[in-house]
Amino acid sequence: MKKRVRVVVLLMLGFWVFVAVGVAASLPVLVSNSIAVDGLLAPTSPSATATPDASAQKARALLDKMIAALGGEAFLNYATRTEQGRAYGFYQGRPNGIGVVFWYFWQYPDKERTERGKKRDIVQVHSGDRGYEITYKGTAALGDKELQDYLRSRTHSMNTVLRQWLKDPKTLLLYAGPGVADNRMTEQVTIVNAKDESVTIAVDPTSYLPIQKSFTYRDPVDNLKSEETEIYGNYRLEQGMMTAHSIVRGKNGDMVSQRFLTRVEYNPQLSASLFDATVTYDPATRKGKH
Repeated sequence: MKKRVRVVVLLMLGFWVFVAVGVAASLPVLVSNSIAVDGLLAPTSPSATATPDASAQKARALLDKMIAALGGEAFLNYATRTEQGRAYGFYQGRPNGIGVVFWYFWQYPDKERTERGKKRDIVQVHSGDRGYEITYKGTAALGDKELQDYLRSRTHSMNTVLRQWLKDPKTLLLYAGPGVADNRMTEQVTIVNAKDESVTIAVDPTSYLPIQKSFTYRDPVDNLKSEETEIYGNYRLEQGMMTAHSIVRGKNGDMVSQRFLTRVEYNPQLSASLFDATVTYDPATRKGKH
């Protein structure tokens, strides 16, 4: 009888030693997958434990896939582009006209020309940090607000971000995770340059084409935060590059403009005179140079 009792006691002791060893072995795993919250251990998500390097690597991989989908090196290196189409303006989210035909000329890195109307007689030219409007009255310098709005948009443009920001070793890449853009599920990445300016790009998880680009800034007039967006759609292959033929611009949730492209050409020969302009009159004084 005493032998049987001793056997039972030894078996029970062996069991509890086994349990204690198992708990001790699993404790580091439990701790590594939990964080302390108000003195308790709570499970964490993978994103909560991701390192900055892991986020940057995931963002870089997503951007590489997006660039490849757009056309790779051809997309990153084309020097000129022309477009034709029809543009619409909006006020408080509602169209304010029937639209106007336009012709657009672009030369990297900072030259643009847009001609509007059937007679192509309303023209805007941008060269460097200067802007002009050409009409039947003559050539006038753009107003300061209009010029600053344009320069801000160019600084945060897709071409500037992908060609310049990404080459700067001081630029930060952040994987922002899944999100919704233009009523579609996307993966999002945020790029922050050395001046602490940022752009967020929403990418289609299947085609890897960009669906939306957005950025925020402080309005210099009222110091309120504003958000500007561009939504890209109706992609078509043009000279080996996937090109959005519908571009919608918005501000603070309202549509501002929409462009529908009917013709796109990459790397055409453009005359330097397209981007030349000399001021001939001042709209404020309505006096011109003759």
